[in-house]
Amino acid sequence: MRLDVPAELEAFRKQVRAFVDEHAPGPKTRAGVRAPEPELLPAIRTWTAALYEAGFLGIDWPAEHGGRPDAHPLEPFIVVEEITRARTWLPIGAATLAAAAVIEFGTDEQRARFLPRIRAGEHIWCQLFSEPGAGSDLAALSTRARRDGDDWIVDGQKVWTTNGQHADMGYLLARTDPAASRHRGITAFAVPMDTPGITVRPLREITGTTDFNEVFLDGVRIPAANVLGGVDDGWRVGMSSLGHERSGVAARGVELAAVLTDLVELARGRTVGGRPALSDSATRQAIGALAARVQVNTAIVTMAKSRMAAGTDQPSDALLGKIFFSEVNHDLAHYGMTLQGVDGILTEADPHVPAGGWWQDAHLYSRAYTIAGGANEVLRNQVAERGLGLPREPR
Repeated sequence: MRLDVPAELEAFRKQVRAFVDEHAPGPKTRAGVRAPEPELLPAIRTWTAALYEAGFLGIDWPAEHGGRPDAHPLEPFIVVEEITRARTWLPIGAATLAAAAVIEFGTDEQRARFLPRIRAGEHIWCQLFSEPGAGSDLAALSTRARRDGDDWIVDGQKVWTTNGQHADMGYLLARTDPAASRHRGITAFAVPMDTPGITVRPLREITGTTDFNEVFLDGVRIPAANVLGGVDDGWRVGMSSLGHERSGVAARGVELAAVLTDLVELARGRTVGGRPALSDSATRQAIGALAARVQVNTAIVTMAKSRMAAGTDQPSDALLGKIFFSEVNHDLAHYGMTLQGVDGILTEADPHVPAGGWWQDAHLYSRAYTIAGGANEVLRNQVAERGLGLPREPR
């Protein structure tokens, strides 16, 4: 693992930081991966286009599509770190995932059709993978697609679709050969979200916001020209594109460090037993223990970035990082609520709630991180079986 940073990367970081300071669309006021309010969409589209135009997004794309293949492999991580540090919006949706699939598996016509619209902020994508019975076990998906002339007709349901209510395009996995084994007979599609037969139903969550959606597909016609990769080869397409979604790892270290700083500031303004909370030894010990875990998370992130840059990363690296990050994040938010005492039951609407209710929202949302991207319980099994070679859990 390399901890030193080349001088050219420090210069690049300064460029990104200055650009973010000048062009960012304003602060992101809620914790986690959230959907913006509709009125923010024009600014986020403009912001996304500006990042691509400046060469800060799509860095690893082919040169003919605006990328810089000779760039340092850590540059995408720096961009995500600086946007996260500024507490502003990363580009929303699944465009990074979809672009990876289009670049690697798409036809020339598909690349010419989809990639410029992603760069221009014209197309927001959503990921139509998870289903009510196939979340962490994606191979169990049951949405069906059957061939009808030059089209595929799709029926089924997707769920936990982040930004589905804002998306222009969907990156869909559907089963095209029901007789094939679980990981075969799946095909990837690009589908316009305004196609007749698609119904998006926002889900109101415990946070009071609607970040996720149910998506119903009822006789949805998708042209055969929108198949990404080969028919029945969607599992390989989907897994490959997920492997390209790496830069988000960088946000984990910056995000937890920021929350820890906020926790210390919260403690400065609270009292325990009639004294400032930071003068209480038990409070200091609790925050110190959390700070140590934040440092461990930073080391895990640094290790993952170093291995990715060297091409020596293992699938278990990302899984372990996600598990550790999500659980430390939850415990930070939980202690932020603990420090508030009875004020912890206040809602965001109460004028006396600390930090405008940010801790309440962060605490309620923190459980989502332990489920999104694969439930931690399932990921632990994957680490054990695939990363450590331990015997499979009895089925």
